[in-house]
Amino acid sequence: MSSINTNSGALLALRNLNAASNQVDRSLQQTATGVKPVAATDASTLSVGDGLESDLKAFDAVQQGLSSATGINSAAIAGATTVSDLLGSLKAKAIAAANPANTPEQQAALEADFQSHLGQITAAIGNANYNGRNLISSGSQSVSLTTSVTGGQQTLANASSVGGIPSSLGGGVATTGAAASMLTAIDAASVVVGEALGTLGANQKAVEFQSTFSQTLANAVTEGLGGLVDTNLAAEAAKLQALQVKQSLSGGTLNIANQRPQTLLSLFNT
Repeated sequence: MSSINTNSGALLALRNLNAASNQVDRSLQQTATGVKPVAATDASTLSVGDGLESDLKAFDAVQQGLSSATGINSAAIAGATTVSDLLGSLKAKAIAAANPANTPEQQAALEADFQSHLGQITAAIGNANYNGRNLISSGSQSVSLTTSVTGGQQTLANASSVGGIPSSLGGGVATTGAAASMLTAIDAASVVVGEALGTLGANQKAVEFQSTFSQTLANAVTEGLGGLVDTNLAAEAAKLQALQVKQSLSGGTLNIANQRPQTLLSLFNT
């Protein structure tokens, strides 16, 4: 039935045009942001996605803690390595000072050099500090850190024995006899530093392993989250082209339907 009061064809064409326009808008949004709109995601997917985003934040916190642990341990390794190098210099001074042929002036100069190097050892130990933590100073404590999103803990073992080296070498080399005795003390200190570097090296390997493992897990979570919420841009681009054609056709159909009353009017023209 033809009517000028109700244009059913125009109403249908309008509904189709509105639906096509809404689809184009959603497709444009996904293409522009690269993320599926909330309305296009079911409740379970949203819940899983929120959980994964929370896990990613937790992984970031874990990585920050591991980075701090790396800094603490690296500072300790640097300090212990410096002590080891200085012990080599002290041993050379002690060997020279043990020579009975030294004049008093030479012995005094060697003692002054020895004490200067010993002061550098003390400074190296005190400066092996990161964020208020020092693993090689006397009385230092091991450091616990969180290594997983479930609250797992790992311990950075201290090497506080290094902190006692300056006092063990405090006798100096003022005399040839003291210098001869000091050689034994320096060798013992070198053993202490070697053991400390072994402990610190084990710390470093453990932190590096945990950091790599944590980052691998975080990458897996990121990929999983992307699969849930990211837009397939290639597919969406093809879909957008089809929707734009549909929108254009709906607009043309509406234009034709709106001309129907004019067709009826023409029947009454004389």
